[in-house]
Amino acid sequence: MSARVFREAAANITDFARRSTSARAPTTNDPPMTRYCALATLLILSTAAPAQTPAPAPAAATAAPAAGDPAKGRERTQMCEGCHGIEGWRTAYPEVYRVPKLGGQHEAYLANALRQYKSGERSHPSMRAIASSLSDADIANLAAYYARGGIQTASK
Repeated sequence: MSARVFREAAANITDFARRSTSARAPTTNDPPMTRYCALATLLILSTAAPAQTPAPAPAAATAAPAAGDPAKGRERTQMCEGCHGIEGWRTAYPEVYRVPKLGGQHEAYLANALRQYKSGERSHPSMRAIASSLSDADIANLAAYYARGGIQTASK
């Protein structure tokens, strides 16, 4: 938005505030409507301006991910199955939490998550250690495997 549009919007809101407050008598506990409208205008305009310029995409997100091979991904799942292969598993390191299910997740999400663990953008110690041992091809293959349903849990 241009500065002219901002000024026109502020003037219209201020005019409306003046007209709406002149119809009744103000009380001592009632702050002027003009202040509320001016504040609302500033808040709206300050949030509208940044929304118009998109943030630059991170380098990892803009790089075209290599297509993974699910069969090769299956060969590298041993390190994943210890936690992610147990239905409802909770782990206690570094804190108690439910281990997320990998099978059926989106391929791009899984690949990006593994890259973020590898680079240190995500900070789970076990996942960082595992992801740091993976090549880009391994990451693509694992993501392809788990995106197609991947892991089968043991049944009772």
